[in-house]
Amino acid sequence: MNSFKYRAKAEDGSTVRGIIEAYDEYEAVDQIRRNYPVVESIKPLKQGKRINIDLNEPLWVSDKTLSLTANQFYIMLKAGIQMSRVIELIAEQTPDKLMKRILKACAADVAAGYSLAGSLEKNGKKIPAVFIETVRAGEESGTLEASFLSLEAYYKRAHKTKKKIKSAMTYPMLVVVVAVVVIAIVMIKLVPTMTDTLQGFGVELPVATKILIAISNFFVKAWYIVLIVVAVLILGIYLYGKSEKGKLLYSKIRIRLPKIGKITRMNAAAQTANTLSALLAAGLPLSKALDITSRVLDCKCVGEELNKAVSKIESGMSLSDSLKDSVYLPDMLKEMVTVGESSGSLEETLATIGQYFNDEAQAASDAALAMIEPMITIILGVVVGFIVIAIYIPMFSMSSGM
Repeated sequence: MNSFKYRAKAEDGSTVRGIIEAYDEYEAVDQIRRNYPVVESIKPLKQGKRINIDLNEPLWVSDKTLSLTANQFYIMLKAGIQMSRVIELIAEQTPDKLMKRILKACAADVAAGYSLAGSLEKNGKKIPAVFIETVRAGEESGTLEASFLSLEAYYKRAHKTKKKIKSAMTYPMLVVVVAVVVIAIVMIKLVPTMTDTLQGFGVELPVATKILIAISNFFVKAWYIVLIVVAVLILGIYLYGKSEKGKLLYSKIRIRLPKIGKITRMNAAAQTANTLSALLAAGLPLSKALDITSRVLDCKCVGEELNKAVSKIESGMSLSDSLKDSVYLPDMLKEMVTVGESSGSLEETLATIGQYFNDEAQAASDAALAMIEPMITIILGVVVGFIVIAIYIPMFSMSSGM
């Protein structure tokens, strides 16, 4: 609920000022007019800014939490429990602090007679649009239980996919981090010590050793500059990637890269098919479902193509015709959309092809990761081999000259 400050005229002509609690300005005006015939002004009451940081609260609602929450809604609504009570129960049970806070805020709004989707949109800024719009469609069509069942399957599948990728990337990333730390210690601590020893003997140093010493001296004297430059570069790339232009540029680069491009394309196709299927199953019209899908895709360039297709569908074209000029979507997806529309089973066809592209994306990711590990090993071997050779060649020269 929100607070509004108002000024109104009573029946005797006197001016009345006060504060009222309401969902929005329209409800606030209705409540005021029950007591005072003329509302002269009404403004939202500005709340004082409070610093209330909970370090244990996640920055966003995870796919796992969304899947579990959808499942709880489905079970409780199917059991006939009143919606406001369902929200309270789920808020009490969920271990996710962010979701708990959002649901507690929604409970009061829904108890006052407002829709769950509208309340989620107001209070759940970190909840995906797909979740909110699917709930809205379920409320409007009277199929809310089915909508939550669809959301559970959608986010469970998304969670499993991300978990597999994260698990597969853990070992290579750990190896890289450990290698970088070890090489940094060698360059900053070991090499200077060895350099002093070698120079003390007055031997002529080979080119490889001179290069190693130069690199070591640079890092010893300017390691903080390197650290700052790298940090600024990473931050700049990250911030640009958050802008609309950056998202579009990075997605176009990713989708054209060897190996990574295939994974990006398969993931985008899977996300497109699965999201469209879930939204259509919830009862959304095709143009609305496609518009939402275009806004939630991770791959911005594919989202841009879908966004252009929305106006074509609104003008009367079929989905298959709207997507036929797409550059980034796989031909198989476009062909299966044609089959689904022809057979009248677009929703089921999209769900099937979505699972196929999920499997393809996973297979492509596994193949890429299988190549990454030996590549990391080779690169580290070359670096370590260079350091060892650069250190030991002058030692061999010294021993042979004795």
